Amino acid sequence: MQNFLTIADASEMIGVSPDTIRRWDKKGLIKSQRSDLNYRVFNVEEIRRIHDKVSGKPEENNYKILKSNKKTNYKVVELFAGAGGTALGLENAGLQHVFLNEYDKNAVETLKKNRPDWQVNPEDVRDISFKGMQADIVEGGFPCQTFSFAGKKMGFGDIRGTMFFEFARAVDEIRPKIAMGENVRGLLHHDDGKTLQTIVKVLQDMGYRVAHKILRSQYLDVPQKRERLVILAIRDDLTAPLLFPKEQDYTISMRNALANCPSSIGQQYPRKKREIMEMIPAGGYWKDLPENLQKDYMGASYGMAGGKTGMARRLSWDEPSLTLTCAPAQKQTERCHPEETRPLTVREYARIQTFPDNWEFAGSANAQYKQIGNAVPINLGYHMGKCLIAMLGNKPDLATMDVVDPIKLI
Repeated sequence: MQNFLTIADASEMIGVSPDTIRRWDKKGLIKSQRSDLNYRVFNVEEIRRIHDKVSGKPEENNYKILKSNKKTNYKVVELFAGAGGTALGLENAGLQHVFLNEYDKNAVETLKKNRPDWQVNPEDVRDISFKGMQADIVEGGFPCQTFSFAGKKMGFGDIRGTMFFEFARAVDEIRPKIAMGENVRGLLHHDDGKTLQTIVKVLQDMGYRVAHKILRSQYLDVPQKRERLVILAIRDDLTAPLLFPKEQDYTISMRNALANCPSSIGQQYPRKKREIMEMIPAGGYWKDLPENLQKDYMGASYGMAGGKTGMARRLSWDEPSLTLTCAPAQKQTERCHPEETRPLTVREYARIQTFPDNWEFAGSANAQYKQIGNAVPINLGYHMGKCLIAMLGNKPDLATMDVVDPIKLI
């Protein structure tokens, strides 16, 4: 494997310890691969790039919101649109939205405020008929629920009452060329994998070839270690391959993402918590406290198993952010600014999710954090949009896209 070495050889070449390389791998800063002999190997250039960052050498700023100048005539219907992360990413790739549905009133206001030309429907998706709609793509980040397996039919009857049923119903009524769903990584193993198996089976029974893949945002122009499971389905009468974006060979640090970030509203710590967080170094967490304070801060969690690395966590300037949640100051998933002792602000949240600075969010500060934290990063949506366009035109770009074989259920 070109430019890939064992951890021992990479350590000797770059001049860093094997333990340091293992730590960078565990933190998601570099990615190992399995060799033909089934042992881990590392990309030397990735290790050198991270080494240069932590050594204080200037790094190239790759942070930007990706946008194509070329628009297509391909039409999209989007369900569960939220604050517009996926929709904006797909639009930036060149796709056109003809209908969006979102039930949360703050998210609806956000969509209408930023894209008054989009047709945004605020009704309960269960009350909407999609018959007569025409679109090339149906997309939706449906909430994940366990399905019934009565009779093990795994058809519409088994998913009725779930939000995936509404997504599948839209696909069935519109009959788009492509359907795309996205969800959290946990869906991969939800209910021992039965939930995802049901989703695949339902789409296959409707006449689609289906594949899925975990996409790691930090390697797709997003300054965040956020993983999403993307499900693609293409109609059986089409010959195009199922395409997913290739990972880039770089990551984007928070230092670059937050450069010149506009000021905005944000949460603040109460006095006692602020005193604790003042003691945490950049990239550190609760184990960096004196032992007596560890026990006091962690309480009953102190003796429990697991690393609990999200607690009292301060982010690092030199790395992508940890996955953003719906609030930046939850005890289990702290998101403290790398330098200032405060939670990340709303606009910092938006930068990390690659929303443009002029994208306005409606509602209270908590409502804005929730909308941003639930969103798909715009640049991730862009990369998927380029794959969808390539599939519709049957023109895969194998330099930037991976072909994934359709799933064959036993």
